[in-house]
Formats: sequence, C-alpha cells, structure tokens
Amino acid sequence: QLILTESGGGLVQPGGSLRLACSASNENVRYYALAWIRQAPGKEPEGISCITSSGESTNYLNSVKGRFVITRDNTKNMMYLNMNNLKQEDTAIYYCALRNLGPVSGACDLTLAHFGVWGQGTQVTVFS
Repeated sequence: QLILTESGGGLVQPGGSLRLACSASNENVRYYALAWIRQAPGKEPEGISCITSSGESTNYLNSVKGRFVITRDNTKNMMYLNMNNLKQEDTAIYYCALRNLGPVSGACDLTLAHFGVWGQGTQVTVFS
C-alpha cells in the first residue's frame, strides 16, 4: 500500500513563501500523476496543481498560477510545491494525492474523484 506524507506547512505573512513536500512510501509512485489539493475552513476541497507521472507536464488552478510551482523527483519518491507571494486566501490544509482512479494512467487533471490516495495534510496559515 502506497502512503503519502506531507511536510513543510506553517505560519507565514502575506507575500511570504513556503515549500511543501510530499514523501511517498515506495517507488511505485513514479507510475502515477500526483496533485496538491487544499481545503480552506468551511469550504470544499479544491485541486490546485497536478503533475504527470513523468513530471513533464503540469496544471494549475487559475488562482495559484504564476505563484505556485509543482515539481517531483521520482528518484527520491518526492513531490514539492513551492508557494510564493502567499495570500490570506491560501490558508488551508494542503494534501498531496495520487491519481489512481482516472482514465489515461499517468495523466494530470484536477478532478478530485480521480485521486484515491491522500496524505494526512499539512496546515498552511497566512496571516498579517
């Protein structure tokens, strides 16, 4: 069973930066697309960025495009999210998730129903 573990969350002021990391428990993660999904207080989860199994293609929610960058290192079973120019509306629990339920294995999309393995989440709080 593949397990995902997030790290790197914390408190930051608006305009600041954070780097989130997602560690996978085994090398099979390299066969799957991965995504970062967040859930703000009182709101439904939303997919904010995904990356294909190879790492060659990415996709972003419009609200984070140009500020967040998703990458992965399949040699280390790791995925990252570099978050810059953070805003208060970025406050949420951030989850990494593996796309094991959607069509076209390895492809990237932000349809939450396609992600069947999630980590426990890491809290990001942007405050002034």
